Amino acid sequence: MESSLPAETLDQRQSSIDIDAKNFREAGHQLIDEIADFLSSIRDYPITAAPTPGMVRAKLPDTMPLAGTGAVSLLEESWKLLAENSLLNGHPRFWGYITSSPAPIGMLGDLLASAINSNCGAFVLSPMATEIEKQTIQWLGELIGYPAGAGIMVSGGNVANFIGFLAARKAKANWDIRKLGLGPQQGKWRIYTSAETHTWINKAADLFGLGLDAIRWIPIDADQKMNISVLEEKIVEDKEKWLIPLLVVGTAGSVGTGVVDPLKQIAVICKKHDCWFHVDGAYGGFAAALPELKELFQGIELADSIAIDPHKWLYSPLEVGCTLVKNASALTDAFSFHPVYYNFESKEEERTNFYESGFQNSRGFRALKVWLGLRQLGAEGHVKLIREDIALAQRAFQLMSSHEEIETFTQHLSITTFRYKPAGIDGKYGQEYLNKLNQSLLDRLQTGGEVFPSNAVLNGNFLLRICIVNFRTRLCDLETLLDVVTKQGKLIHEQMQKGAAFASE
Repeated sequence: MESSLPAETLDQRQSSIDIDAKNFREAGHQLIDEIADFLSSIRDYPITAAPTPGMVRAKLPDTMPLAGTGAVSLLEESWKLLAENSLLNGHPRFWGYITSSPAPIGMLGDLLASAINSNCGAFVLSPMATEIEKQTIQWLGELIGYPAGAGIMVSGGNVANFIGFLAARKAKANWDIRKLGLGPQQGKWRIYTSAETHTWINKAADLFGLGLDAIRWIPIDADQKMNISVLEEKIVEDKEKWLIPLLVVGTAGSVGTGVVDPLKQIAVICKKHDCWFHVDGAYGGFAAALPELKELFQGIELADSIAIDPHKWLYSPLEVGCTLVKNASALTDAFSFHPVYYNFESKEEERTNFYESGFQNSRGFRALKVWLGLRQLGAEGHVKLIREDIALAQRAFQLMSSHEEIETFTQHLSITTFRYKPAGIDGKYGQEYLNKLNQSLLDRLQTGGEVFPSNAVLNGNFLLRICIVNFRTRLCDLETLLDVVTKQGKLIHEQMQKGAAFASE
């Protein structure tokens, strides 16, 4: 087919999307200056301006432009849009959903990774990036005391857990599951997990063919940990019905309260009943690096697979998660295919091709920001930050416990749960009133811009919850939290009282 453009035009092609070195420096320096000023003064910003969707849309172009805009002015405009209309999870008083403040070196790492633009699906496409990812995976395992045979960097906790789930499904199938798929035999598989497990398990059971009825929800004990006695009872009951125990999920830091399940006892039960042992350590797994918490995490080293999230408690920018597996072949057995259009194998030195270990063929260089962070601080530096986060959450619990208008509930790892309870109301108002009060209080706090907690529900009680995975948080920020909670809680209580009095007239 003859080209629609003349050869001279193609030979002298000028790409309008490219930026010459002079303008690239100008745009880059200006943007870096804006970001540096922002980071140095982030404490002075509101955590959120709480804009509505309509308010945000009104600030965007109405239509896609026909003509282009200069890079410098475009980046300047985009920076202003984001800085003024985003939730700032790098703010020292952000303690909501488990997203850590991003380390500045990780931000620069993402820029560096984008500049090279490695496709980390195969070694030949990303030689250095592949070896850095392998080293990062090894270091993450060493940090938490897990002898990983292999692993893969993924987008976050859901996918990291999915990878472990699918590795278990392939490893435990006693038929050719790749050829025959999920049949009657699969319908007998059962999954065992705590009632506190993140909803990834629901998604996995649904998406990967087992169905929600395959999940055995194991109740928690008085300490919010998986009840081990009930776990084994359920496994034995299922085996007597000719059902097949496939997978037990132990949680290393629950999302709601930060509890760590009795991992060693779970490992013993899994070995006894031939179950795959998976640990969801997306939030709390990195706390296993602290020597003083070694006993709490005892048994994590026995897991067949572990999910961890560097963008939660290793201070990496979004998005990056990681799956570690004990058996190096577990991932390739589950995911590897060799299409004829891939020429990635070598007859010489063995190569790692990460497309064989997970969902993606084309993969970004997520590992670089984690690797840089590990090298900048080292293991001891990260242990220090995690220890400080935990100490701050413990101090928050102490401050609140001594306040007459705050009722504390739980404190595990870096998560503290509590609620506002007006002084002198014992016996006057029940759970429903306090739940409504604290739900309204949470809504006000999350839109007020001063502090940003989230919530947990424990035994029917709607609670406020702070999770500190934030290297910028200081004790003074927790004192601010206490002041804002009591001030706003009192106002809401008074408004509810007036509303009740008006309704009764």
